[in-house]
Amino acid sequence: MHELIAAPFQEHHLLVRPGSGKAVRLPFHHYSALIGHQLDDVQDTRARAEVPTWLANTARRTWAVDLAGKALNDAVLVRLPSPFRYARASYELNLGCNYDCEHCYLGLKQFAGLEWPDRERLLQTIQASGVLWLQLTGGEPMIDKLFPETYRMAHDLGMLVEILTNGSRLATPKHLALLTRRRPHRITLSLYGATAESYDALTRRKGAYRMFLTGLTAAREAGLPLDLALIITRHNAHEADQMRAFAGHYGLPYREYTHMSPTIYGGAETLASQAPDHLADREPFQGCNAGHTFFHVNPHGMASICKVGRDNAIPLLTEGVEGLARLGGVADSLMLRTGGCSGCLLSGTCRVCRPLAKVYQEAKAPLNRYCQHATTRS
Repeated sequence: MHELIAAPFQEHHLLVRPGSGKAVRLPFHHYSALIGHQLDDVQDTRARAEVPTWLANTARRTWAVDLAGKALNDAVLVRLPSPFRYARASYELNLGCNYDCEHCYLGLKQFAGLEWPDRERLLQTIQASGVLWLQLTGGEPMIDKLFPETYRMAHDLGMLVEILTNGSRLATPKHLALLTRRRPHRITLSLYGATAESYDALTRRKGAYRMFLTGLTAAREAGLPLDLALIITRHNAHEADQMRAFAGHYGLPYREYTHMSPTIYGGAETLASQAPDHLADREPFQGCNAGHTFFHVNPHGMASICKVGRDNAIPLLTEGVEGLARLGGVADSLMLRTGGCSGCLLSGTCRVCRPLAKVYQEAKAPLNRYCQHATTRS
């Protein structure tokens, strides 16, 4: 099992280590030499090149890993260049969840997903697109029956895997053993409250807070890389400071999420969970890489520009990696100002992208939920 990954990354080449946030930029001649050694070993199984001195020194200096004298192909997985040059992707294993949160943008939580042969082809397609960072999400990805196989293959294909999870299954022995042996890039745990009362009320699952703490404790004891997503709604807004203190107590980095979105089906039922006094100001939208260097895949293998802009999705199982050649054009078309945003003279300072504004408009959400110019426009 590889210790390091050498891979193209946009205009550069990187050396990275699963479970570490550190990365080293490789000169092209070093990357090319690693590919050459890999091809030689494939053609002649007796070759078995050793880790070169420069690489052993880099690994020791950056990650305190001793690779001296080890076989190169055992220690380093070398990713070949891809003509598509995608860097990141997210993959929804399923839309099912063992919680029933009022604010969840997925709406109907159906446990539909791909069986293993198709899922295996999908992961190979994602890897062939050049993706180095892969986010596994859901629903709750760790309740998926094929989560272990999916995670293992993504890791073994040379992708740095982040898991978005509620933590309820994180202490499961088979999951913990897998993640300890094949370390994730990051595990992001959603925090839905600072007390069992508010946490269980928001998730509408008795015992959810206890399961979260059990998973968090087990993962910390295993030394896994963790951070928190603080979900602040009307149910737990009174505990916002306590949630921040919770993160500080455990020494975990965190991000706050206060803007509730309509469901992916255009439903407005999630908006009632908004805590208006806790809405954070967003920076003006200056464009993003959705569809160009990043893409999202739903449980049925349909690739879209992101989790929000799901229109004109591409069936990867049918079209293969070549289908992604159309995704940049799809992204550009979805970013055009249409509908209620057509002709807006203030769009240059708008704080949401067009796909997000569209789902708010389809849900008939109040203008002030997504447009900071609501008063001016009215």
